[in-house]
Amino acid sequence: MPVCVSTEVMRNSDRWTIENLVPSKELMARAGKAIFEQAQWKAPVGIICGKGNNAGDGFVVASLLKDAGIGCEIVLLFEESFSEDGKYYFDKCLEKGIPVVTDGDYSRYNTILDCIFGTGFKGEVREPAKSAIGKINNSGAYVVCADINSGLNGDTGLGDLYVRSDLTVSIGTYKYGHFLGNAGKAMKNKVNCDIGIRITGETKVLS
Repeated sequence: MPVCVSTEVMRNSDRWTIENLVPSKELMARAGKAIFEQAQWKAPVGIICGKGNNAGDGFVVASLLKDAGIGCEIVLLFEESFSEDGKYYFDKCLEKGIPVVTDGDYSRYNTILDCIFGTGFKGEVREPAKSAIGKINNSGAYVVCADINSGLNGDTGLGDLYVRSDLTVSIGTYKYGHFLGNAGKAMKNKVNCDIGIRITGETKVLS
């Protein structure tokens, strides 16, 4: 089994890396590029975004898809409330003319990228994310998840409602939630991408 870390170790490692090695904006660019390179994209692509750094990763992917001539649009589930880095890449998408919508019929997409929640998600899925996850799962599209499937707890892999993916692209290092709980049912395939985050805490190999 691969090496895994807790979400707390991942969060602290991310912070240490940003403070000492790689600027946060560059780290977000690396995460988005890793996701873009791992998946097979068929237009039209719907990028379903929440409001955390996961959304920022999605904006990077959208920009790369546009550059590659692959049609995509961003679905914003919440009012614009981004981190500074996320806002930077969102503005890049607007400059490139990438469409931004707030709702719609997900069945029109051939590929969907789930960027609603990250590995720090805990608790119950509420609207509008609840409806969005249902529409992703019923879309018939090829589904890619950024870092972890939205709705799954990054430490336990548990969740009452979660995205079911064809491919989940873990960023940095696998988290426990990639293997525990509902992970086996949620993820058909998964891959981890090392983007230069220095792990500063305990790692485990799950047996």
